[in-house]
Amino acid sequence: MSIVTFEKPIPNISESDWNYKLIELRGSCDRSRHCAFTLGNESHRLRNETDLTTYWGTCRTNSYILDRQTEITRWKIKIELWSTYLQKEVELMILEKKENEKAIEFQNLNFTVTNHCLSLRDERGGEDFCYDIASIELKNEQLTLEKLKTSLAEICQNAWEKINKLEELQMNVIKDLENKNNTIEIDSELLKMTKDSENISLKPDPLRAPKDINTYEKWLQQCTNLMQSIEHELLSSEKLRERMYLLRHKTKSDMIALNDKVNFGLRKRIYHTERAKYELEWQKKNMILDKETLLKEINKLEEALDRKLNSKKLVETRYEERLYRDEVELCLDKPTLGLQKENALLDNSTKMLNNKLNQTKSMHTILIGHLNLIDEQLRNKTHALNVDQKCLQFREQLEDPNRN
Repeated sequence: MSIVTFEKPIPNISESDWNYKLIELRGSCDRSRHCAFTLGNESHRLRNETDLTTYWGTCRTNSYILDRQTEITRWKIKIELWSTYLQKEVELMILEKKENEKAIEFQNLNFTVTNHCLSLRDERGGEDFCYDIASIELKNEQLTLEKLKTSLAEICQNAWEKINKLEELQMNVIKDLENKNNTIEIDSELLKMTKDSENISLKPDPLRAPKDINTYEKWLQQCTNLMQSIEHELLSSEKLRERMYLLRHKTKSDMIALNDKVNFGLRKRIYHTERAKYELEWQKKNMILDKETLLKEINKLEEALDRKLNSKKLVETRYEERLYRDEVELCLDKPTLGLQKENALLDNSTKMLNNKLNQTKSMHTILIGHLNLIDEQLRNKTHALNVDQKCLQFREQLEDPNRN
C-alpha cells in the first residue's frame, strides 16, 4: 500500500445519526429562539408597564404635593389675614392702654387741686371751721377719684396682660407661618425635581418616621385651634378695649360732674358766708349806734348825777343852816319837813340814777363784748370767704379746655 492514512481513534457516526442530531439542534434552536422572543416581549411589556407605573406614580405624587401645597397655602392665607387683624388689634390695644394711662395722669391734677383745697380750708378758724357742704363734696371727690384711679389702674393691668397674650400668640402665628412658608418652599422645590435632575441621589433610610411626626388629623386640628385662638383673643381684646373706652369716658364725665358739684358747694358756702357776714356787719352797725347812744346816755346820767349832787349840797346846806336857829325857833316847821322830804327825794333819785347808770354801763360793756365777738366773727368770715374764693380760683384750671 503506497499511501499511509491516519484516522481519529473515535467511532464514526452514521448519516442517520447526523441527520437526527441536525434536526434536534434545529428544534433546540427554534425553542430557544421562541423563548428568547417570548422573554423579549415580556421584558418589553414589563418595561412599559413599570415605566407607566412609575410615571403615573410620579404624577400622583406631584398631584398630592400640589394639593398639599394648595391646602397649606389656603391655610397660610387665612392665618396671614387673621395675623393682620391680630397685629392691628395689638396696636389698638397699646394705643388704648396709653390713653388710659394718660387718663390716670390726667387725674393727678385733680388730686393736687382737691388736696390743696382741703389744705386751704383747714386754715379756717373759729365757728367757720365746720364740716359744711363744700367739705363734704371735696371729701366725696377725693374718695371718688381714688376709686376711679383704682379702676383705671386695674383695667390698665388687664390691658398689659392682654397685650402680652396677643404678642405671644402673634409670635406663635409668625412661627407657624414660617413653618408653612418653609413647607411650601420645600414642596415647590420637590415639584421642580424630575428623574433627570442633577440634585437627586439615593438616601439612607428615607422612609423613616421621625419621633415628632404628626398625623394629618393632628395637623388639621392644630391649624383649627390656632384660628380659634386668634378669633377668641381678638374678640376678648375688642371687648376689653370697649370697656377701657367706656371707663375712660365715664371717668372724664364723673370728674366733670364732681368738679361741678364741688364748685357748686363752694359757691353755696360762699353765698351763705357772705349772707352771714352781711348780717353781722348790719348787727355791728346797729350795735355801734346803740353803743354810741348808750355812751351818750351814760354821759347824760353822769351829768344828771352831778346836778343831783349840787342839789344835795344845797338841801344839806340849807338843812344845816336851819339847825343854827335859836331856842324856840329851832322847830320842825314846814320848811324843815320840806327839806327832809326833798333830801329823801334826792337820795331816791340819786339811787335810781346810779342804778340806771350801772345798768347802762353794764349794757355798754356787753355791747362792747358783742362787738368784739362780731369783729372776730367777721375776721373769720372774711378769711373763710378768701379761702373759698381762692379754692374756686385754683379750681379754674380744671375747666381749662386745653387740658384735653
